[in-house]
Amino acid sequence: MSSNAFAETFKMAIGDAAGGTQWELATKFSEIMKDKTSGKVNIDLFPNGQLGNEQDTVNDAAIGLLDFSVLAINNVTPFSPTVGVLTMPYLIQSADEAKLLTQGPIGKELVDNTVRDAGVRIVGWAYSGFRVLTNSKRPVKTPADLKGMVIRVPRNEIMIASYQAWGVNPTPMAWSETFTALQQGVVDGQDNPYTTVYAMKFNEVQKYVTNIRYIFSLEPLIVSESVFKQQTPEMQKNILEAGQEATAYSFTYLQKTESSIRKDLQEKGMVFVDPDNNEKEWIDAVKADVWPKFYKSIGGQDKFDHVLKALGRE
Repeated sequence: MSSNAFAETFKMAIGDAAGGTQWELATKFSEIMKDKTSGKVNIDLFPNGQLGNEQDTVNDAAIGLLDFSVLAINNVTPFSPTVGVLTMPYLIQSADEAKLLTQGPIGKELVDNTVRDAGVRIVGWAYSGFRVLTNSKRPVKTPADLKGMVIRVPRNEIMIASYQAWGVNPTPMAWSETFTALQQGVVDGQDNPYTTVYAMKFNEVQKYVTNIRYIFSLEPLIVSESVFKQQTPEMQKNILEAGQEATAYSFTYLQKTESSIRKDLQEKGMVFVDPDNNEKEWIDAVKADVWPKFYKSIGGQDKFDHVLKALGRE
């Protein structure tokens, strides 16, 4: 960050490539900051992991070497475990529920926890939608249909445990290796939001899509707390307001684009199926096998029940 009183330049890391929901959030935030400061603030964007992997950027922001980062929430969780509540399978069941949790009192508590635990402050959220399941073999409507398939997952304990609950031993694999592995048949399937499936051209190597709703993808925009504290009260206000406005934009962007992306993927030959019986088998398995394993890491079952109650579910 420049110390020039008349112009400041911040660095922002972005985990994904240009064109996805992370990029949309970052560019909108950058535009709003420039507008609010009459062009005195510039934010240099570094997409596609140029400044290190997503967990590295949390470390760098925590010690003040990096100003901002946009990253998948599961990469914040190791530093501030209570944030992991937002990654519990089948907790969030709609985009509106994701918005309610991130922008309401629970979201504020998670922001405070992250400042305390990780030395970074969440100032915005990118909403990417539900991670749908894709594969190259056959239509999947029940967990039993997964039998014999090799499914790629990130190195994420909750996601691994979810597939194990459905009777599959998934294959943890780096994101950079995933397309080639699908192309070569090393793995048969993976899960990601429609926006990612589209951006990565997975339609070229995957045929079937199952509309599961087990995890709603959220990507927080974080600022180094030490950098934030160095700013004037006016600049802090600008950062917080720009984060709120960019978050609202991200939510609208998802609503506007997801259905057209799905239609385009269908036109490109992907076949869409819905799980049987409104996903009952999928949901029952993770509630029984996955939820109890992770209560402790997110702050206890009482904390989880409090979040369910906020969503109107017991």
